[in-house]
Amino acid sequence: KGPLETPVGTGHRSLNVAIRRTLNLYASVRTFSYIPGVPAPVTHPELVDMILFRENTEDVYAGIEWPPGSDLSREIISFVRNKTGEDIPAEAGIGLKIISSKATKQLVRTAIEFALAHKRRSVTFVTKGNIMKCTEGAFRTWAYEVARDEFGDAIVIEEECRGRPGHVTSGKLLVKDRLADDMLQQVLLYPEQYDVIAAPNLNGDYLSDALAAQIGGIAMAPGANIGHQSGVFEPAHGTAPGIAGKNSANPTGMMLSGALMLEYMGWNDIAASIRRAVAVTIGSGCMTGDLALQTEGVSPLSTTGYAEAVQKNM
Repeated sequence: KGPLETPVGTGHRSLNVAIRRTLNLYASVRTFSYIPGVPAPVTHPELVDMILFRENTEDVYAGIEWPPGSDLSREIISFVRNKTGEDIPAEAGIGLKIISSKATKQLVRTAIEFALAHKRRSVTFVTKGNIMKCTEGAFRTWAYEVARDEFGDAIVIEEECRGRPGHVTSGKLLVKDRLADDMLQQVLLYPEQYDVIAAPNLNGDYLSDALAAQIGGIAMAPGANIGHQSGVFEPAHGTAPGIAGKNSANPTGMMLSGALMLEYMGWNDIAASIRRAVAVTIGSGCMTGDLALQTEGVSPLSTTGYAEAVQKNM
């Protein structure tokens, strides 16, 4: 599917969120891998090779909130004041941040299963558990429970093997965690140290855009929303209304999302053909304007012109 726009601060709630929650598409999966020839703002974009599993139904994404000054928000403020003594401004908007054991564990289980099946090197849990101890701290606790209880023979945990010989981790999946703010600089400074990432919704959202920027921008990033029985596939970017109808948008994220869908269906050879064709097209200097304007000596192609070039290279 293509992207759907959600108004900021007013109007209808997100249709994307409604689809994901209704179908229980609990894992937002985004892949980040550099395509040679794409202009990127970092020195070594080729070191970025990460897959992000972001919880898709809870956290702030649940959208449970009440507007400033409403009867319900005042009731909640009064309740919190009476029970905890917390001083909340009377006209504050109120939102609930929800992180549950069930949702956390199914996401982390999926991430670790993927990492083991694809022989990845590590899984990193990304939270702000030092501050939000009862929600993001709980995510971290439950994530490690899944790792230890369900995959104990196949993993090693970073904090348990510090100072021990390197062969302790040989052949096993390394499991570790990072604070969200630190992780945003870690993926810039040491991208080669990170592989599969599992995060609550909001942290995963920020990380997703940051990683996309390292490989050339959000237009390059594909996305999948996966549940137990179904999947919905869409690019990571939004609707880009400023260029709608101008035949200038970069469709790479949509094409690569299609490749993810075909892989999900078991059509691995076709998915690989799409990825190869995109890489060959961009590598030969055929790009849409967002990339071409950053690349010396390259003339931009229209959306349809770029799509035709990819088709020929398939």
